[in-house]
Amino acid sequence: MNKFAELRTPPSITYGPGSFKKVGVEASQRGKKALIISDKVMEKLGNVDQCMSFLDKCQVKSAVYFGVETEPTDQYVLEALKMVMENGCDLIISLGGGSCIDTAKAVSVIASNGGKIDEFVGGKRIAKQSPLQHIAIPTTAGTGSEATDVTVITNTSNQVKMMIKQQSFMPTAAIVDPELSKSSPKHVTAATGIDALSHAIEAFLSKKSHPMTDMLALSAMKLIVNHIRDAYEDGNNMEAREKMALGSLQAGMAFSNASVCLVHGMSRPIGALFHVPHGFSNAMLLPAILEFSKGSCIERLADLGRIFMPNRNVTNEEAANIAVESVKELCTDLEIPNLKGWGIDEKEFNLAVEKMARDAIESGSPANNPKVPTLMELKELYLTCYDYQFSGERAPTK
Repeated sequence: MNKFAELRTPPSITYGPGSFKKVGVEASQRGKKALIISDKVMEKLGNVDQCMSFLDKCQVKSAVYFGVETEPTDQYVLEALKMVMENGCDLIISLGGGSCIDTAKAVSVIASNGGKIDEFVGGKRIAKQSPLQHIAIPTTAGTGSEATDVTVITNTSNQVKMMIKQQSFMPTAAIVDPELSKSSPKHVTAATGIDALSHAIEAFLSKKSHPMTDMLALSAMKLIVNHIRDAYEDGNNMEAREKMALGSLQAGMAFSNASVCLVHGMSRPIGALFHVPHGFSNAMLLPAILEFSKGSCIERLADLGRIFMPNRNVTNEEAANIAVESVKELCTDLEIPNLKGWGIDEKEFNLAVEKMARDAIESGSPANNPKVPTLMELKELYLTCYDYQFSGERAPTK
């Protein structure tokens, strides 16, 4: 290796069934009053009340922001920030999926540094003050956001997803309790699971990968490939849920340090303009982009192919083909729709292709891809993905 490499993770990671109950102890070491950033689903499931009870037992007061309803936006950040100030909170706890965690990351930095979240895009502004302590508690096995220094926030004024990466956005602590993901419905398990697989694959294929991220990415791919179907078919299968939670965590650590590539670069504009949840848009794009990239990463895709079919004695090129076809088959089995099947109007989509392609390039992620596309190739890829068939049959609808 002819360059320096870094591996940055949250200072504290607690993992395992039942680890949610540790939130009180973790919080008491970091603050006196917490703002819990969550959503209505977590409220209905009783997870927020349980969190508040754990905090109360450790003499930590709390307030709750329930405003996260979609992919995170700058408006959510402003609303939650107002609650931090009004309630005198000195600690943030995110409880939910990646949207809750990403919102909390932004709030924790702005609360101590002031300004607006869009000022931090592209490193134009670097956080100089330490963020509020942030404990991230994921309830899906997908985004890995609990272990990354990245937040993605939609700018509602121009409908652009702002990807911001700075060490200050890394949570202070992560609590990964697989039991919290049991409530995820099948379609969420599918989308977040393929999202996690995308993180692992892209971290492994990225030009910024290094031996430490390779180790995490390979482990994550094995865990997810071998257990995602079981978690999808039976949400109460705790072995599958545990393996998926661990795989998602490892994939998050891998891509936070190696970066993501073309899938995420193309996915963000789709989410911003057509409000497709991040996990689904990644899943819709992954097979076609692996086909596009294959010729430039045969050996690495071969490693993935041998995870899907470990007992096949095949060449690297054959194993790379197995990887692409197996990802297609997986998307079919998990009933992932294509963009047309999701319900996106074809005319509107075609009109947006130019903007999406330019926004994707501007994000920087496509430059990490083994094969870096031109603007024209990006536009063609968007058009290919619109009605892409994962198998010989029509892709399932939403």
